[in-house]
Amino acid sequence: MWERFSYYGMRGLLIIYLTQHFLFSDQQSTLIYGAYTALVYVMTIIGGTLADRYLGQRKAVTFGAILLVLGHGMMALEGSGSREILTYEGAEYEITQDGRGSGANVNSIIVSESGQSIITYSDGGTTANVADPAAVGLPASFEISGDMTRIEQEALYVNILYLALALIIAGVGFLKANISTIVGTLYGLGDTRRDSGFTLFYMGINLGSFLSSITVGIIGIVYGWKWGFGLAGIGMLAGLLTFLFFQHWLEGRADPPDAEKLKKKVFGPLNVEWACYLAGLAIIGISMLAVMNPQYMGGVLGPLGIIMLVFLVGYAFMKTHGQERGQMFAAIYFVLAQIPFWALFEQAGSSLNLFTDRLVDRSMFGWEVPAPVFQALNAGFIFIFAPLVAWLWIFLAKRRMNPSTPVKFAGGVFLVGLGFLALVLGMNVSGTAGMTAVYFIFLIYWVHTMGELMLSPVGLSAVTKLAPARVVGMTMGAWFLYSGLSNFLAGIIASTTGAETIGGQLTDVAAAKATYSAVYTQVGLIAMGIALFMLLISPIIKKLMGNADGTLEPHPEDTEAGGPSMDRTSGAP
Repeated sequence: MWERFSYYGMRGLLIIYLTQHFLFSDQQSTLIYGAYTALVYVMTIIGGTLADRYLGQRKAVTFGAILLVLGHGMMALEGSGSREILTYEGAEYEITQDGRGSGANVNSIIVSESGQSIITYSDGGTTANVADPAAVGLPASFEISGDMTRIEQEALYVNILYLALALIIAGVGFLKANISTIVGTLYGLGDTRRDSGFTLFYMGINLGSFLSSITVGIIGIVYGWKWGFGLAGIGMLAGLLTFLFFQHWLEGRADPPDAEKLKKKVFGPLNVEWACYLAGLAIIGISMLAVMNPQYMGGVLGPLGIIMLVFLVGYAFMKTHGQERGQMFAAIYFVLAQIPFWALFEQAGSSLNLFTDRLVDRSMFGWEVPAPVFQALNAGFIFIFAPLVAWLWIFLAKRRMNPSTPVKFAGGVFLVGLGFLALVLGMNVSGTAGMTAVYFIFLIYWVHTMGELMLSPVGLSAVTKLAPARVVGMTMGAWFLYSGLSNFLAGIIASTTGAETIGGQLTDVAAAKATYSAVYTQVGLIAMGIALFMLLISPIIKKLMGNADGTLEPHPEDTEAGGPSMDRTSGAP
């Protein structure tokens, strides 16, 4: 719960923090965000492997939690922020804002040596209008263009940001890959308490996400970035202390597989255990370089994805036969079929978060709700609808009407596309430059959550039961690699929605809405087209699955707010 509290709380603020505090462009911010979330998934492969072979889950989780505390703590080191400097007729002015986020209570202001004034933009963002020209020594209106401004960033704090993100990536890689496995070890095969234990675990995940999106979101926007990120760090520290204080309850179940092996020297005085920790430092270094240069991530993840696909297909052809070959191909299908879903679902923390902040009327009950708070809707809807969906599948199964796993996957992809079209409808209803009604944000999150509940709970279970036992680990590694690729693709999609900003604020609402509408319509229709194709081939996939489809059981630990679970053993025989 506390690890998810820290992760989702920080994630809800991140994209707005990048665009407003550090004044990264929308395109750069969404690429950084995409690289960050992609690496969180990819690095779980390394963290899980090191734990399985050497460290054991307890040591890996402790090390990961320590890295997370450091990373979240460093996020609170914000500096004074970047500055956008306007040069007009030889004089320099700073364009900034008098609050965080966007809305009725946040204004763009221009500051000179003599004073400050609110500044607005018209004519497609080409004309600046100064509310109090005498205070700043400027005309009431003047033409403005991108070549008249420059960004001054504090290099030290920008690098601290990159390091903090890298620490969080490594920390999640060591922790999340192993915490679900620990829960699984608490119960023997056939233990009737197992499902109840995982239900508590699942509720903790979503409770952490729900509470952090509200509390961290409000505090970060209303009181200051450092207070929001600081609260996320405190949450992770609470998680670390809880784990350390109560780890004796594990009764040795998550200890290293070979304690003596950890003590063996590998590099001079360096033993195996410390070599594993140094591998964590290598992950931090690689991750920092990646988030500093996110534009190159596609050149790494893309070829890795192709190599993995060739390897999986080659293995299926050369090492499997009969029904086992068919099931291996079905597993490969599900590994790939997740990509369009997560690439669109993960817009929640990036482009959809910016859209909610800038282009939605967030006034509710006389209060303008901070945009990150709406990140809590996914977890909230899971609380409400997961039991109902679970009951629905049981109800349909008794009547032999329960959709097959491939059909559910197609339904999940269809709904994620439909959600964006519903939001586009809301944009069109509000006019060219009007604010979109807030209930359309509730609608898209609800539709996306229903899609998640169709796809995610059976995803990992399908892969672990379909892949031959001797290559389950490799296939799960592919699942997380393609999950990471999906998140990076989400960043690329989000970057196409980028709008022109000055001082972190939009200059042309109508143009921004038009861009969002065009991109969301396109990706929505593409996703629904992919879903229809998946539906058409679902009988073929079901046939490849053989009798496995009848034995798949959705597990609650496979679904968490904002993405698939990292549980590498979930649903395994």
